Amino acid sequence: MIEQAIFRRSELLLGDEAMARIAEKRVILFGVGGVGSWCAESLVRSGIRKLTIVDSDRVCITNINRQLMATTKTVGQVKVDALKERLLSINPSAEITALQQIFTAETAESFQLDSYDYIIDAIDSLKDKALLILLACQTKARFFSSMGAALKLDPTKIQVAEFWKVKGDPLARALRNRFKRDKQFPRRKFQCVYSDELLENRLPIDPDDKGNGSIVHITAIFGFMLAGLVVQDAIKSNV
Repeated sequence: MIEQAIFRRSELLLGDEAMARIAEKRVILFGVGGVGSWCAESLVRSGIRKLTIVDSDRVCITNINRQLMATTKTVGQVKVDALKERLLSINPSAEITALQQIFTAETAESFQLDSYDYIIDAIDSLKDKALLILLACQTKARFFSSMGAALKLDPTKIQVAEFWKVKGDPLARALRNRFKRDKQFPRRKFQCVYSDELLENRLPIDPDDKGNGSIVHITAIFGFMLAGLVVQDAIKSNV
C-alpha cells in the first residue's frame, strides 16, 4: 500500500503500534494561518489521518510570506480548501474535513469538541481564543494552544510552557487578564507554544491589513511544535 510506503521512515522511528495509535486519533485544528497551516502539514506527514481544519478566510497575497498553502496561484481561494488539497496530495487516504467557519460563541456547539482526541488552537482573535480555551478545557480531549507568533525573529526563543507559566507574551497576558476580569478560568492546565521575544514593526501597519510583522521560520516552528506535542502524546497513549 502507498500509505505504508509513505510512513516507512516514521515506523522505523516509532514502531507499528505507535503509528497505528497516531492514525486513529481525531484532531481538530482552529486557524490555518501562519501557525496552523504548518501544524496541519506536520500532523498529516506524521500519520494523523482524521483531521478537521477550521478557518473562515481566503488566501490573500500578504499570506504568501508565511502560510503553507499561500502561493500566487492560490490567492483568492478558501484557505481550508487549498490546504485540504495540499494535505490529500501528501496522503490521499487521510480523512480531511475542511470547515470554512469561524469559532465563536454562536458556532461553538456545532464543532462537537467532545468528539475529538486533540484540540489545537491557532486562533488570532482574543475573544474567540479565550472561549475556545474555556470550552476545550471542559472536554476530555488533550488541548494545545499557540500564543503570539508575530514580531518574533529568533527561533531559539521559542518554547513550551503551561499557560499560567508563560512569560513575556502579550497574548497570554491579555488572555489571563480576560479570564480574571470575567472570573472564568480554564478548568485544567494546558501547554502553550510561545516566545518571550518581542520586536517592533519597522514600518507603519497597513490599515487594510492590520497584521503585525511576521516571518515563516517562526510561524512554522510554532506549528511544528504544536504538531510535535500531539504526536508525542499520541504515541504514549494506551487508547
